[in-house]
Amino acid sequence: MTYAEVIGDPIAHSKSPLIHGFWLEKLGLAGDYRATRVVSDDLGAFFAQREQDTAWRGCNVTVPHKLAVLDHVPDPGDVRGAIGAVNTVFRGEDGALVATNTDAAGFLSPIADLDLSGRPIVVVGAGGAARAVLFALSRAGVGRVSLLNRTPLKGAALLAQFGLKGEALPLTARLPAAALLVNASVLGMAGQPPLDLDLGPLADDAIVYDIVYAPLVTPLLAAAQARGLETVDGLEMLVGQAALAFELFFGAAPPREHDEELRARLLA
Repeated sequence: MTYAEVIGDPIAHSKSPLIHGFWLEKLGLAGDYRATRVVSDDLGAFFAQREQDTAWRGCNVTVPHKLAVLDHVPDPGDVRGAIGAVNTVFRGEDGALVATNTDAAGFLSPIADLDLSGRPIVVVGAGGAARAVLFALSRAGVGRVSLLNRTPLKGAALLAQFGLKGEALPLTARLPAAALLVNASVLGMAGQPPLDLDLGPLADDAIVYDIVYAPLVTPLLAAAQARGLETVDGLEMLVGQAALAFELFFGAAPPREHDEELRARLLA
């Protein structure tokens, strides 16, 4: 039986097996999707073994491997140059492994109807997920981007890489005024410190978007809701990027008409 999987460390919290399993069930496809813990030192051996497994269709990649994968998997689409991080590996038509990134499109999908052109944005984080978010924002023609990170110098380098005007600030900085705040870090995830920000400077019509989905309502989203701000939770991006990966793995479009049922199952 063909199968795909999600790899990371830790990985027990991942909801990807439930999502892909739900779609396989709805479509009546024979296949499986698993969660596999892979430590950093074993990443090369993992891909060497999976490449020889003809039943393996690919994997999603999560923390902490999104950058390191590029050292082990071919990159014909120059994901390294465009985004610098990978969240999906799949087999091309010739059977060879291919690295790609579905996070950028998955991030934009729940806010695709917003006109962000010229609007100020705040992004928290400078890891693999943040790279996909910044890439997507650079294509959306946003205004100034303030990037908050433990290491502002790293944030400044990312803004320059993606051609975004703005500033890099430490996590302790006062939040700038913005129309969209995105947490693209692991802060607020179960087992991680919370992201403690004063949301006062945000516009009254601002949107707070947290890509963390465990817990679904992070302290950041709870604070935003208490202030009456619109929020987007991490399941939106997770399902959006998974839909693109599912088609690469299993050769069929996922049945998105069942999204409400899927969300209810994810929240059960």
